Amino acid sequence: MRIAIPAEDNRGLESRVSEHFGRAKYFVFVDVEDNKIKNVEVVEVPFEEHGPGDLPNFIKEHGGEVVLAYGMGRRAIEYFNSLGIEVVTGAYGKIKDVVEAFIHQVLEVDPHWKEKIEREKEHRGECRDQ
Repeated sequence: MRIAIPAEDNRGLESRVSEHFGRAKYFVFVDVEDNKIKNVEVVEVPFEEHGPGDLPNFIKEHGGEVVLAYGMGRRAIEYFNSLGIEVVTGAYGKIKDVVEAFIHQVLEVDPHWKEKIEREKEHRGECRDQ
């Protein structure tokens, strides 16, 4: 299984999950065999701006089968699903910890990620309006 995780930086398993899926500059691809991490690859996102489907296709091209992310829009989730890629939202913390928890089926996700992202969007909008 190959897991793709949006990362805050390029430190691989030591990176933290990016809270902003669509703005992540790096993705960490983790190959898992027999419930163990076998390989880790950090890939820089090759485009500054992206349209619908760009990130799902990028992840598909790199062999991603599962995406562990904090927040993601409904359309992006549907696009991933149409490519046969499973999406888990609400994942947060250090990537190594998130992957290990997912492998062992004990991943705790933030059930309030949607509300937090909406509050942040509203705050950014208010800051811009002032």
